[in-house]
Amino acid sequence: MNGRCSVEGNRCGKQNSAYGLLWHITLYFKECVLTMQKPKTVQGNGDFADKIQVFSEEFLKCCIYVCETQATRETFTKKLYAKMVSSSKLLEDLLDFHGAKNNSRWYYYRELVSSVRNLSESSYSQKHISKRLPFYDLAHAEGFEESGYATHKFLISSLREICRNTIKEARLLKIRLPEDGFLWEDFPGIATETPLEFDIDDENQEEEKKNIVKITTEFLMVAKKFERLGFYEPYSLDQIKAIVPFSFNEQEARRFEMDVHSLQSSFDTYVNRSGLKFRDIKLKRLRGYISVVLHLLELTRRLLHYYERHLYEVGYKDIYKKVGEELAGAVSPEHILDRIVNYGLYYIYYFLLQGQDLAQEVLNRNMEQGSIEVGIPQKLGFHSRPSMLVAKIVQHYGGQVELCVDSDRFDASSVLDIQWAGGKVQKEDIKDVVFKGDIRALRDIQILAGINYGENFMGKGIPLPKELFYLKQ
Repeated sequence: MNGRCSVEGNRCGKQNSAYGLLWHITLYFKECVLTMQKPKTVQGNGDFADKIQVFSEEFLKCCIYVCETQATRETFTKKLYAKMVSSSKLLEDLLDFHGAKNNSRWYYYRELVSSVRNLSESSYSQKHISKRLPFYDLAHAEGFEESGYATHKFLISSLREICRNTIKEARLLKIRLPEDGFLWEDFPGIATETPLEFDIDDENQEEEKKNIVKITTEFLMVAKKFERLGFYEPYSLDQIKAIVPFSFNEQEARRFEMDVHSLQSSFDTYVNRSGLKFRDIKLKRLRGYISVVLHLLELTRRLLHYYERHLYEVGYKDIYKKVGEELAGAVSPEHILDRIVNYGLYYIYYFLLQGQDLAQEVLNRNMEQGSIEVGIPQKLGFHSRPSMLVAKIVQHYGGQVELCVDSDRFDASSVLDIQWAGGKVQKEDIKDVVFKGDIRALRDIQILAGINYGENFMGKGIPLPKELFYLKQ
């Protein structure tokens, strides 16, 4: 044995006895096991040093370009943001794989890389909105356009500050900066003056109508859910801090984003592809409302992620606090909160509200209509409970339904209107009424009428059938 634990040594003076020989052999195996179990440190890993240099190359070229190029609207293009997202994502994955989150030397560099990725993703969404806004054909978007420019300016300035800090930190870590850099010509915009010819169409109008009804109904449901959150006016900073992240956070934004993304996917698969959007200006405008809301949700969710993950709670250890303070010095948490609520969430509500009337009109024009004759609620008539259940059915589907009593017409989505109709029914001793409108709602009203509108003859509620599960929510 010629290793560091060799029995030829005389460290303990026991080599001439069986006991000494046994002692040295035991020590040899113990030290060898400990040597095998000892983890390699990142700092001493030459392979990591090589990889960090390779994966930092393109990323740092982007950072240098952002810092050295004049900050104009046309300098910061979607192609630049896409390059920054991809290069920072690869580098962040490398750092996370090697445990940079738990290493005091590499933690700050890792947070800077993540900051570049988050801010670049947010900037990409905002750039997309500003470039597509003229094609969305949205009404009253002037204030939104100016607020969008202000948001993009804030994101650019934050990104430049983070990139400066990243270059400085790379030098401290002995990461070699790129010798060559990107040029302005490397990041052209995507728009040209020569759109491609529209030459694909599909005339399956019945199938189109079914898909339009489904999409508009879901749009109205999303608008109704978001309306309950109350982002109908700007908030002060203190009010925002009470909302984010306690009442509204990244998780909530992601839920709405998934719903609206599903809406846009359905529209592009079943309406855009058919060419109907180009033949119908109202459908084109509805697609604009869906799209602007989706990209605002993307932007808002990314800013929420960045705020919650990197600025809101940075942990109790000194390294976390110090890095959090450095990031907050480059990217104002207060300004991010303002853009999240007073730009993102405010205009999501604004455009959902604007799109509701349009979606309702498109839905009523395309839905299948019908008529049913049903009995009135026995014993107590259209008092509050049956009126509310009927109204909830109509509201659930979103299409227009009227309650007809002789020649009078009442809005079946309104509890008050139904109760007005109930007064006429009682006064004139009418036994049957007619509902006209959205056939989907009529089917469920017929089911409800079949169980006496969910009441026994004493006016007490009874279990509803599974088809009406949504009335229990």
